[in-house]
Amino acid sequence: MSFCAFEPAYFAGTAPPDPGQLHEVAPGVYWLRMPMPLALDHINLWLLEDGTGWTVVDCGLTTDATRQAWEYLFTSGMKGRPIRRVICTHMHPDHVGLADWLCARWEAPLLMTQGEYLSARLLSAGLPPTDTASMLAHFRAHGADGIHLQELAGRGNFYARMVPSVPLHFQRLMHGQMLRIGGCEWQVIEGGGHSPEHASLWCEAREILISGDLLLPRISTNVSVFPIEPEADALGRYLRALARFAQLPAAMRVLPSHGLPFTGAHARIRQLRQHHAERLARVLQVCEGQALTAADLVPVLFKRQLDAHQLGFALGEAIAHAHRLWADGALLRSVDAQGVIRFCLAQRTGEPKPDLESLARTAAGL
Repeated sequence: MSFCAFEPAYFAGTAPPDPGQLHEVAPGVYWLRMPMPLALDHINLWLLEDGTGWTVVDCGLTTDATRQAWEYLFTSGMKGRPIRRVICTHMHPDHVGLADWLCARWEAPLLMTQGEYLSARLLSAGLPPTDTASMLAHFRAHGADGIHLQELAGRGNFYARMVPSVPLHFQRLMHGQMLRIGGCEWQVIEGGGHSPEHASLWCEAREILISGDLLLPRISTNVSVFPIEPEADALGRYLRALARFAQLPAAMRVLPSHGLPFTGAHARIRQLRQHHAERLARVLQVCEGQALTAADLVPVLFKRQLDAHQLGFALGEAIAHAHRLWADGALLRSVDAQGVIRFCLAQRTGEPKPDLESLARTAAGL
């Protein structure tokens, strides 16, 4: 499988702003970076000049360090202008964590897609099937052993700790909707897979895409299947989101949630498709002649040592890759008497061996 060579061009430089500092990346568009106490140690947030105030895109985790950085910005970096509205691209803790705090502080509305908002409310409240017990049952059905389940249980409700509250009201974003911000039109582009209804923002006049987590310059976005939608084709939804971005101009500037602002999006999209095609091919190869659980697939897809936080993502992603092939008919899915789910290559006796690389490339949209 030949791979697309891609090196992002960092149009805003390679030195991110310090927490609480703004860096202008385009007229009226500012880059704000917040720290995170995780392996992925930062998130990029975006402030857009909006008349006499600001529109904020994403909020950061609920931590003292993030609050302190915001407080510093309030007093020294916002030109005395208030926050008029808060947009969250999606419901993950680093994006929505401080939304309630910011909205209450500035009496500003929260804008999200409905799927993201309702998911945030469910997870923050720890309601089934988004609670720890439901997640453990989900991973147990996909072959996770007792040790791994114990590690995952030890994390408790990480989401509720990082998102202790969500605003009680919101304004719904929908795919194709136009938002007027600072004299420019920004179009909502909805995409799934990483989260239910992730909202990216596209400004045609400036050729700028605020991509959230769906298009990153270096790392591959996590795509997982969760117990609330246990038979989802999450990877298929993510690949369709990439197809929407591929229709935008090749020269666009991308403002991602992690990494550095970059250009070269079309090449990056092709590289991501090839990355998933290679992983899908690995899954097909190991499932030839044997039925495997998603837990069996984790070491096939992830060669490095995983901590408890990363293990949950890895299991979810292994399920997503198996389900992409199941949805395409390349894998068969079975459930045994104990409720354990396994996958095997769909191959009829007497028929020639299928071309696994072609199956993988088709499943990845190549």
